Amino acid sequence: MTKNSDQLMIDRLADAAREGKISRRSFMHYSMAAGMTASAATGLWTTAAKAEPQSGGHFRLGAHDGNTSDTHDPGTYLSFSMIQVAHTFRSYLTLIEPDGSNGPDVATEWSATEDAKEWTFKLNENATFHSGRKVTANDVIASMNHHRGEDSTSAATALLKDVEDITDNGDGSVTFVLSTGNADLPWLMTDYHLAICPANEDGSIDWKSGDGCGPYKLTNAEFGVSYEFERHDDWHLDGAYFDSVTVTVLNDPNARQTALVTGDVDAVTQIELKTLALLQRDPNLEIDQVSSAAAITMPMFCDVAPFDNVDVRNALKLSINRQEIIDKIAFGTATMGNDFHHSPAMPYWPEDIEQREYDPDQAKSLLKKAGMEDLSVEISVADSVFSGSVDMCVLYAEHAKAAGIDIKVKREPNDGYYSDVWLKKPWCCVQWGARPTPDVMYSLAYKDDAAWNESHWQNERFNELLRMAKSEIDDAKRAEMYHEMAVLAKDDGGTVIPFFPDFVYARRKNVKHGENLAPSWQMDGARACSRWWFEG
Repeated sequence: MTKNSDQLMIDRLADAAREGKISRRSFMHYSMAAGMTASAATGLWTTAAKAEPQSGGHFRLGAHDGNTSDTHDPGTYLSFSMIQVAHTFRSYLTLIEPDGSNGPDVATEWSATEDAKEWTFKLNENATFHSGRKVTANDVIASMNHHRGEDSTSAATALLKDVEDITDNGDGSVTFVLSTGNADLPWLMTDYHLAICPANEDGSIDWKSGDGCGPYKLTNAEFGVSYEFERHDDWHLDGAYFDSVTVTVLNDPNARQTALVTGDVDAVTQIELKTLALLQRDPNLEIDQVSSAAAITMPMFCDVAPFDNVDVRNALKLSINRQEIIDKIAFGTATMGNDFHHSPAMPYWPEDIEQREYDPDQAKSLLKKAGMEDLSVEISVADSVFSGSVDMCVLYAEHAKAAGIDIKVKREPNDGYYSDVWLKKPWCCVQWGARPTPDVMYSLAYKDDAAWNESHWQNERFNELLRMAKSEIDDAKRAEMYHEMAVLAKDDGGTVIPFFPDFVYARRKNVKHGENLAPSWQMDGARACSRWWFEG
């Protein structure tokens, strides 16, 4: 190349970095090809890619999976739209940073005893509720106790089961005392149920009013329809760049996508993958794709026939062609599942476990052993579970025919799916958001007494290992335990896991964000409303 053409390429690369159209890896490769040194290219990337946040404007988010049965009770949060809403007007002790690390929210710092049985969290003295009252240790304790005890109806009760006491230290900090060590406690505090709410005099929390201490103040809520917010000027962290926010529930993927294309919303939580290539060609839109530990699961009640037979469960696991589903349903935007809920995006990934392949002949053999050669079962699913969920189940049913299995696909209403179908019907399709560690995921959905044990699976050895791994500080020993747990879930558990989906969402071109996007939930860990901004 000539000197002029090299400079032209560098200028174009800088423009692409400013507009978020090129990855850092590609930028470095082409910059060095144009004659730049590695240090010079790094400096240019830092300057060009660093978009300075700008304040102002009204942000309109179109969110999937909202229900009229949703409530402000953090213990009952189920739907993806409520997760988006919760992270917009409420805060947590800790949070998932854009780079995937564990960072401060209401707690500024934390420390533990050597055995991880006591954790102390220092609270941010600038944190205030939207009603104007300062956040205190009493509020934190009441908020945690909302999920504790035999009388609690919270889905997060299992996460705090080992917490014996939470004390106010009188110095702006609280200490959690655990019955057994838990090295993951700061990560558990990011769970979307564990929102910090104002305490009542009797030790309960005021969740009904919608008061919170998050980046935006909730001004209006019509559950399953829309939510209005205004900036909380006393927000204790960086961000909250928009003046106001509207989250509109758009369960229908076509309606959600149309609203984005026409400019009726500024961003949407989940796009229709079958039109991904078309959207990528729209000059007014930007597509964000983030690898995650989110999962698509198909839990079977292990205490309900015919799923109470392990041979039937494994026959169904062998009757799904995962690669074809990833190619035709996820359009390649996924990682193949292996019937244990531990993603490669999590630590302690057991990578040497043999991948389960599509094998209808072996499935037939297992069904013959179980005396159920003519197996007929029904799976429930709704369009709102994820883009293409119904089509996936229909394709699965086609795969299973080769094993002599008749899978009837029942299309359920979008509204109320997670309150009326999930945990109610013996076999259904579910989308789980990403959890930061295997302990969090297994404690929520696989532990024997977990409220969200979606397959009703009971395995004594698995639960023994879960308790041991929770307090094990030796990483090598902990990895061995998670490996054995994964094998148990794969071979004995009641859940088919076809794949771990990437988060694929979209925004108008004038909506900007930082270099990294959190892998924990759709829309930058469900914090797009407070982390993103308008350009110009």
